[in-house]
Amino acid sequence: MDLLPFFKSLIDQDRAPIVICDTSHEIVYMNPAAVEHYYDGGGSLLVGRSVMDCHSARSSTMIAKVMEWFEADENNNIVHTFYSPKENKDVYMVALRDEGRLIGYYEKHESRNVDSGDRYQGIKG
Repeated sequence: MDLLPFFKSLIDQDRAPIVICDTSHEIVYMNPAAVEHYYDGGGSLLVGRSVMDCHSARSSTMIAKVMEWFEADENNNIVHTFYSPKENKDVYMVALRDEGRLIGYYEKHESRNVDSGDRYQGIKG
């Protein structure tokens, strides 16, 4: 069974921005939420560019250090990078691995806001 469509759908349906980079820091994929979130910075035009071009020198240095940490041990897989009080969310860098081998990383956003929507909204029964 080809699992790739399932993984792509999982990423695309996430309401939080997901930016996937390879080990050379090239942005290889952005889900629709990321394209919208980073619209002012270029949106989908960022795919194929270095994520380092989108960050300050200090942030780029920290991204490189996290990559070194990921490479040092296959158990090193997630790092909290910052908290945004404006959006009330945490942002993480998460290692992507293929059978233990580091193949890239992604940016993960986690909201601290409680979902105030109705449970099972739109579902009848």
